[in-house]
Amino acid sequence: MARPVEFDRAAVTQNALLLFWRKGYQATSLADLVDAMGISRSSLYAAYGDKRGVFIECLDLFAARSIGVLARARAEHPPLAALRAFFVQTLSEEAGGRWAWGCMLVSTVLELADVDEDLCDHARLRLGEVEAAFKTCLTDTGCGAAKAAELSAFLMVVNEGLRVSSRRALPETAHRDQIDTTFRLLESALA
Repeated sequence: MARPVEFDRAAVTQNALLLFWRKGYQATSLADLVDAMGISRSSLYAAYGDKRGVFIECLDLFAARSIGVLARARAEHPPLAALRAFFVQTLSEEAGGRWAWGCMLVSTVLELADVDEDLCDHARLRLGEVEAAFKTCLTDTGCGAAKAAELSAFLMVVNEGLRVSSRRALPETAHRDQIDTTFRLLESALA
């Protein structure tokens, strides 16, 4: 009979997420992973299956947290202001310096395209969920479904571009300027 898991899964998964987010999937060795998670290999295998299982759980957690940022903003602001708050919050120094790591989902697609299509597709699926959340906000502004789909796709391209450019260590003001431009264009398209 297998021993029960004897660690805080949420905390251990968070440690793995931070490691994968910073280093990527391929550059993270199993030794790095068990060290960061503070568990043994046997515990990792018992709880997650393997490195891939840990990574998938981390991708899912990252996506859920991203959508949660937008949901919290939506609870406090009208739809367009909530979208803007999402971009500002996730690309600001207030994000604890991790904003410069980009987006784990976008980074996964860039890293694993043509290398591991299953993991790449999993990240793409989660990015699609973020785009769907954008679309819901845009629909809530009163624009039609087709326009909301078009504009959410536009916002997703901007989101992905900003996440990649954040790895260039540009000053936060450069990102805020791009967010300002994006939302001027968006407001114009919705007018």
